[in-house]
Amino acid sequence: MNGSEAVIAGVIQGIFEWLPVSSEAQTMLYMLNVLNLDPQTALSYAFYLHFGTMLAVLIKYRDEFFSVLMSPLSELKLSSVIFYGTLFTAFSAIPLYLLLRNLSTFVNPVLFTMIIGFMLVLTGILMKIADSKGDKDINDISNRDIILTGIAQGFAVIPGISRSGITVTALLIRKVNQETALMVSFLLSVPATAGILFIDFNSISRIPLQSMVILSASSLFFGYISMDLLLKIAVKVSFWKFCLLFGLVTIIFTFLYYFLNIL
Repeated sequence: MNGSEAVIAGVIQGIFEWLPVSSEAQTMLYMLNVLNLDPQTALSYAFYLHFGTMLAVLIKYRDEFFSVLMSPLSELKLSSVIFYGTLFTAFSAIPLYLLLRNLSTFVNPVLFTMIIGFMLVLTGILMKIADSKGDKDINDISNRDIILTGIAQGFAVIPGISRSGITVTALLIRKVNQETALMVSFLLSVPATAGILFIDFNSISRIPLQSMVILSASSLFFGYISMDLLLKIAVKVSFWKFCLLFGLVTIIFTFLYYFLNIL
């Protein structure tokens, strides 16, 4: 991956991270089908790209994270939400990550692309199911709410499952209001991203240093400057239709491409 290709990947990550359409899916589709990377390598790049947008979230919500760090778990509701949400994310994410890594060693890019398409369709369906309004705020979130949300977030390790989409969906199903759901979703993204970077360290460490710098800098920059606008759009637009349509288009075109290659 050269410098310009890394910048484009960072732009894709920085923009799509704030929309419930799976930034990981979009960067994977770009790297598999435009850059022609193998699934193993593309997956490492896709995981690492979250580092820049994680920094953007830390900068944006620095006051909230400072409060969490300075307060005992029992005295701050937000601390409890982040701690238990992260704990239960690990329960579902780690086995799914190990399965995904094993699959990526022998699944070809065409089939991997089709899997992403199916996961986008699934994300769209889940978001449609949760297209409802609740009135719970951060102080009303129960342990059951955050446990279910944490488990749901773990499934976002699969490309095509939107992390923000599935966590917001879980919270909306539990009748949390949309503004609180979005805030909790992005606060949970930081420890989740740090966790995936840690467990995938061996693969990520093989990325060239120059590429790492460009990828993280571009995803941080474009992620930070686009965050406020795109979060406002995410609240107002029904992205389940986009996920459903984009997923179906991905499946159809991938099938046709594979079929034509067989011929």
